Amino acid sequence: MDLKEKFTELMRQRGGRLTHEMVLTPGRFGLGQTPKRLQPDSTTSMICGYCSTGCSLKIHLKDGKAVNLTPDPDYPVNLGMACPKGWEALTPLKADDRAVTPLLRGGDGKMAPVDWDTALKVFTDRLKAIIAKHGPESVAFLSTGQIPAEEMFILGLLSKFGMGLIHGDANTRQCMATSHVAYKQSFGFDAPPFSYKDFEESDVLVFHGANPCIAHPIMWERVMMNKRKPEILVVDPRQTETALAATRHYPLQPKSDLPLLYGLANILIREGWIDQAYIDAHTTGFDGFKTFVATYDPEMVGKLTGLGSKRLMEFADLIRPGKRVSHWWTMGVNQSHEGVRTAQAIINLALMTGNIGKPGTGANSITGQVNAMGSRLFSNTTGLPGGRNYPDAQHRKEVADILGIDAAGIQDKPGLAYDQILEQVISGKIKALWVIATNPAHSWVNQAEFRLAASKLDLLVVQDMYHDTDTAKLAHLVLPSAGWGEKEGTVINSERRIGLFKKVYPAPGQALADFYIFKLIAKYWGCEDLLKDMQTPEQAFQMMKRFSAGRPCDITGIADYPMIDREGGIQWPLPASAMAKAPSSDGIDATRSAADSARPAVTRERRLFEDGRYYHPDGKAKFQFAPPQPIPEPVTAEFPFALLTGRWSSAQWHTNTRTGKSAVLRKLYSADPLVEIHPEDASRLKLASGDWVQVKSRRGQARARAAVSSTVQPGQVFMPMHDVEVNRLTFPAFDPHSRQPSYKHCAVRLEKDGGD
Repeated sequence: MDLKEKFTELMRQRGGRLTHEMVLTPGRFGLGQTPKRLQPDSTTSMICGYCSTGCSLKIHLKDGKAVNLTPDPDYPVNLGMACPKGWEALTPLKADDRAVTPLLRGGDGKMAPVDWDTALKVFTDRLKAIIAKHGPESVAFLSTGQIPAEEMFILGLLSKFGMGLIHGDANTRQCMATSHVAYKQSFGFDAPPFSYKDFEESDVLVFHGANPCIAHPIMWERVMMNKRKPEILVVDPRQTETALAATRHYPLQPKSDLPLLYGLANILIREGWIDQAYIDAHTTGFDGFKTFVATYDPEMVGKLTGLGSKRLMEFADLIRPGKRVSHWWTMGVNQSHEGVRTAQAIINLALMTGNIGKPGTGANSITGQVNAMGSRLFSNTTGLPGGRNYPDAQHRKEVADILGIDAAGIQDKPGLAYDQILEQVISGKIKALWVIATNPAHSWVNQAEFRLAASKLDLLVVQDMYHDTDTAKLAHLVLPSAGWGEKEGTVINSERRIGLFKKVYPAPGQALADFYIFKLIAKYWGCEDLLKDMQTPEQAFQMMKRFSAGRPCDITGIADYPMIDREGGIQWPLPASAMAKAPSSDGIDATRSAADSARPAVTRERRLFEDGRYYHPDGKAKFQFAPPQPIPEPVTAEFPFALLTGRWSSAQWHTNTRTGKSAVLRKLYSADPLVEIHPEDASRLKLASGDWVQVKSRRGQARARAAVSSTVQPGQVFMPMHDVEVNRLTFPAFDPHSRQPSYKHCAVRLEKDGGD
């Protein structure tokens, strides 16, 4: 029985429907009111709040409150489909551990409820005192890819230009920094080129370190709609669900991706299987790349990867010009000590075969979080709004002119990355940390490092919808925030599609949307004039449009939220010049007929680089490459197993903070932590499935049940990323270009545990 069948059976047992009764009282700040555009008893649609697929869900309202949901059949992303997480999206909102009032840790070490006035005075007074004593670099924030772009946007403006903070980063650093840097260096801008339609139009799809069957099941459904009888290639050490469903699986040795990709490039060049005309017209740096990869001969690469030279030749033949080839990657590439160069090696294959800018092609990064792309473009952490760069004086001036501030007050380089912020906390340079909608006490690589950092802080503020996350338990101050379904805003999915969050459920108690928490902080800090033109999320969106003008991500052609809703989401770019007629204030062009207004005015599926023009000043893409680096922590006699991590169930999301609230979803995955072990290794260690095992690394240990399976190769073990124990083990290696952690490989040993 597959996951869909299991879920259907569970729904049948519950009476064949999903019902979510209201058990929370409306908040005091107007958040319990019916959203202004929604009728009390009606159906509306909004984007799911989990992964980057960006599915639309039909939300069914009674008395202005969401009581049920179904997938949206008309949305161009999911076409009426939803994964288990989407079906249960409303359940986490009524959990009994919601943060319903600010909490402050007292002198006795216990958390106690306080009102918003007290909480905001503590926040501002303590942070200002720390800054006065230690300087603006002594306070930092860590945010998220889960909140709407408008909230990320005003957080960046508030923190950098209002509060004067230097350092801030988002947990998109943990999943998407690699792709951000890779695209920026190769294309001149962080620009995923594809549309989901490309899943259906490829002759060959190559999944590098990606398991969409589990991680992005609706994307996999789009692959299954492909009528071209495609070859599906999976490059992954583990025999994942996607590898089992593929036409060919290439089980390379862990972290040998880069030599594999260079070896494939060498074969393609040697055999003449390249598009020289495209290379000459649209790229630079190919001659240097050709010389570089010439040393990666098939025999050497075949031994290094464990695939053998014949399989390399087979692989190269499948992706040569003459077929529509699309390359897709996720965390197996991104979360690596050399992830940027690996992603760029994939991009190089697409460029040299001319497989980009055409249907069914592309070098395509699948994002992790629902709004990781919004974070990358508008969060003001690693760059300035609209994909601008801190070191660029013209970019700083553009930002200053839009905001009406002095450009001299804008820093000329990005602040510290996530890992560097934590290093400075541990060293005592950063004294206060503000954590927003993320759970690093669970998710951070080498988990003990974050917990050590938290113990050294003078002030840890956690802003979250739950009061008992692993990180909130360590906080001095907790600010209760509204979650998905309780606030408005836009999110940007993997294919650059902008979609809407809507307020369809009342936030509990005194919880507030993060947007309004940021607004209140600005007021108490004394910098509310900075945000005076952004009283609502939609007004912030209008300001984001101004920042996008003339940029590759230009969205000035989007009139307002109703237009996004009506068009079924809108992919960027959409400059005002692309719209022949200007929409009216309600988002519907007054000159269009009633019949026309029911049809999209914007092409729903749009890919980039159809004209071969990239975003570097010369209009060309660049071949980027560098020699592979050794694995930071290889296996040894003492730690003989390579630990791999990743998703294990489509019913879990990240640290399981929200999905763990659903009794339905909990039935779809193991209640105990798991470690997959190859039968040969299990036999040698006298382990059977279900036995308790101690998994130990140089940093810590985790207790898990053995799952004996040939999905992993001998000498390798696999653990699901959702279990809190896993990051007690992981090794803190970081890509030098993106500062993204390498979660996917470390050395461990296994010991049988005699416990029950």
